[in-house]
Amino acid sequence: MNDRPAQAQEPVRVRNRRSPWAVGGELPRGVLLALAATGFLLPCAAWVLISSNGWVDAVFLPTLQQVLASVQTWALDGDLAADVGISISRVYGGFALSVLLALPLGILLGAFPPARALLEPVIDFSRYLPAVAFIPLIMLWVGIDESAKVTVIFIGTFCQMILLIAGDIMRVPTAPIEAARTMGATNQEVIQHVLIPAAWPAMFDTLRAMMGLSWTYLVVAELVAASSGLGFSILKAQRFLQTDKIFAGILLIGLAGLLTDQAFRWLHRRAFPWHHLRT
Repeated sequence: MNDRPAQAQEPVRVRNRRSPWAVGGELPRGVLLALAATGFLLPCAAWVLISSNGWVDAVFLPTLQQVLASVQTWALDGDLAADVGISISRVYGGFALSVLLALPLGILLGAFPPARALLEPVIDFSRYLPAVAFIPLIMLWVGIDESAKVTVIFIGTFCQMILLIAGDIMRVPTAPIEAARTMGATNQEVIQHVLIPAAWPAMFDTLRAMMGLSWTYLVVAELVAASSGLGFSILKAQRFLQTDKIFAGILLIGLAGLLTDQAFRWLHRRAFPWHHLRT
């Protein structure tokens, strides 16, 4: 007779980690962070090597120390905090307006073929129109205040967002839709209880990508009679060949965009934890 406790007789389940070089492989968290840091450090090291040895004139490629000194001067003697704040408000404003209008339109196009047949061609055409080409019309229609900057970012993301969200809705499998119809669900109930919940993880990733696109339109938006903001400061520095400040502005926009992207990634993991489980 075996006197060992029942717990000791149960097999121990060991989760095998996939090889990092296999398709869909996994990395330990420490290695993942080390590789991510290396990806940032290598370009910085190349930058320091090229600029500090004088291989390129500082007018074209300032040193890292010059850029950091420019950020410090901008923060202490300039309006860095105000410029960052106003740029963030413009990006978030244009993005929020796009989401408010594109989300329901994207769901409509993805759910109903007649709506897609009617609207998709003109939206597909419109997304290739450059936002910068609309600046004269925006100044004429909207004016030159803050709403004009928000409108540029809105135009740059709106049509693209509609089509991507429609695609997320269309990729929902038909089986749960047919099951809901069998149980007597109406179109509204199918959309509310089947399509949107099933597509939310993908739509959230779409919003994350569109937020990144919004940041790329910031400098374009601040062409419209701006007197503050990171993009405006870059354009102003260009006139005086202040390359160090141009680099500083570009890096600050990249940092703000990266932090926003990581916030979206964290929210995605919190909102859809099952979506990140590995078997």
